[in-house]
Amino acid sequence: MIIAEVAIFPTSEGSSVSRYVKEVLRVLESSGLKTRTSAMSTVVEAPDLAALFEVVRRADDSLAAMGVGRIHIDLRVDHRLDKEASMASKLAAVGKS
Repeated sequence: MIIAEVAIFPTSEGSSVSRYVKEVLRVLESSGLKTRTSAMSTVVEAPDLAALFEVVRRADDSLAAMGVGRIHIDLRVDHRLDKEASMASKLAAVGKS
């Protein structure tokens, strides 16, 4: 399982980008992957890198289709190979759930 933190937003559209972030969230949440959105980013569980990169590509494409001039993508990936991990298991390990 891959757990990734992603933030995707335009840097060319002024100081308020909420309508663009809403579109990115729509793409992420409709992907079928498990997501958890916070104030600054969204955590995504994906079965493999291909699925993760595909949803990030779709989010990028959606902003491009909206006509933005520049897109910023922050992506942090935890690809654990020694055992199964999930958002829930990582939170449980630190006493949060």
